[in-house]
This record gives sequence, C-alpha cells and structure tokens, in this order.
Amino acid sequence: MPERTVAIALGGNAILQHRERGTAEEQFANVRKAARHIAQIVSSGYTVIVTHGNGPQVGSILLKNELMEETLPPMPLDICGAESQGMIGYMLQQSMQEALREAGVDRPVATVLTQTLVDSNDPAFENPEKPIGPFYDPVQAKRLQEEKGWRMVQIPGRGYRRVVPSPRPVALVEEQAIARLVSAGVIVIAAGGGGVPVVTDSRGVFRGVEGVVDKDHTAAILARIVGAEDLLILTDVSRVTLNYGRPDQQEISEMTVREARDHLAAGHFPPGSMGPKVEAAVRFIENGGRRATIASLEEATLALAGRVGTRITP
Repeated sequence: MPERTVAIALGGNAILQHRERGTAEEQFANVRKAARHIAQIVSSGYTVIVTHGNGPQVGSILLKNELMEETLPPMPLDICGAESQGMIGYMLQQSMQEALREAGVDRPVATVLTQTLVDSNDPAFENPEKPIGPFYDPVQAKRLQEEKGWRMVQIPGRGYRRVVPSPRPVALVEEQAIARLVSAGVIVIAAGGGGVPVVTDSRGVFRGVEGVVDKDHTAAILARIVGAEDLLILTDVSRVTLNYGRPDQQEISEMTVREARDHLAAGHFPPGSMGPKVEAAVRFIENGGRRATIASLEEATLALAGRVGTRITP
C-alpha cells in the first residue's frame, strides 16, 4: 500500500515562543520539539513535506541591518527572506535528522531554498498591509518614511511598524526539484516564510521584490505540487473558533468548503490570523486535496488521525 503524502505548515510558535528572546538555543529547542512530532507522523506511514513561518527571524535580520547600516550595506527584504529560509531550514533539517534517527526511521532530509512567483500586477503592491520588523516611535517612523520611502502604520499602544505588500503566490520556481525529491523519498523542507517573492520580466528573468508571501497560501501550492492528500496547518490553538473572544464563542471540529467560505464572508476569521489558514485550506480542497486540518502543534499526530483539530472537507 503506497504511503499517503501530507504537507505540514508550521506556525511561528514551532520556532519561537511568545516572550522568548530568540536565541539560537531557544529556537533549536522549539524546533526539536516540532521535529519529534513530524517524525511521529513519518513513522506512522506518511510521506511528509514541511514549510514554516519566518516572521520573527526576518524581523531580527532587518533590525540587525538597520543597526549596522553605517558599517555594512543593508540587504533588501528578498535577501533577508532567503537568509531566514537557510537559517530555519538548517535548524529543522538537523532536528528532523535527529528525531528520525531516534524513531528508527531511515529517511533523508533536505531543505530547498524556494522562490515564489507572484504577479507583478497584484493589487497588494499598491496597498501594502503586512507589518514586518521592529516597532518605532513617531520620530523614527517619520525619518524612515522620508529617507527610505517605507510605508509606516501605527499599531495602537505599541508604536509604528513598516508594512510591505503581501501578494498571492502563483507558483514555485523550484517545484520540479521539490516534486522529484519527494518522489525519491526525501523529506523536504521548502518555501519557508512563504518563499522569496519574485516576478519575471518579458524574457522570463526572475527578480526579487519587496514583499512577504503568506506561508499558508504557499503551503496549499506546495501540497498540490507533491500530490498531497492532506494539508496539516499547525498553529497555537486546538481548533478554529467562531465569534472568537465573545460569550457565544464556538469551536468547530469540522466544516465543509462551503461552510468555510460562508464563515470567511461573515468576518469570523481575521486576515491577520486565522483567515489565511482557512483560505489556504479551502484552496487546497478545491484543487483536489482530500482533507485540510488546522490544529495545535502539540496535537499534530492526533489531528492527522482525525481525532482533534478542525477539519475542512469537500
């Protein structure tokens, strides 16, 4: 009986927990925990492909750029995204190799630095909304707007942050390489942070752009490329919730694509948190996927078995 394939999207809490400083030791400790959960899934008979968030890591790289800009030339956002893919990929790759060895599973692991093709005419480029990097006071924000042309928005109670475009992913440049590796039995880590956003010119030449692609939307494409039957989106909550934070709050264990779309239209899932996860799940199912599950990292194995989490089905 052939193995089933699952695409796993790790949320930021799998790498950096709230209130942690972000030291290498802290991040490695979190990644090792995540790797053990993934190794359990591999041990149960699944072919696995993994993607992950990178928000705090890119923010750290950007801050270092800014602090050292008088000494070293700062790098653009696409380069910073690539740096974070390599860093997190290294941690995940090494931790997965260790976890698989402990589980008695002999499978190679490889990270693919991934470029994500986006449409240069995507409306997001005219309306940047994705906050990145550190917080600034009003004087700093004004200076950065004037000197660098950054768009800044005020986050109530916290200060100002830079916002960049978040275009929708169209395709992955390395999709053939990824598909061949998975077919050969390799556990692949790919499209970290949604992948480095690139556009093409009339000659088909790729060029990186300033922006951030939502990793959950990219995960749906990744799952389609490798023919995954399941998409497992791991976050810091056990289930998707309607009326979140209200007295009539209601957890959902299962919903159809149509129900998910109705809830999205009703505004139950905010764009900055659960919205992209539910949208990605819907898109995955509509493109032929069998089941998408949103669950907590700690319950990954149980969620894939259909015992916990929120399942989205046709």
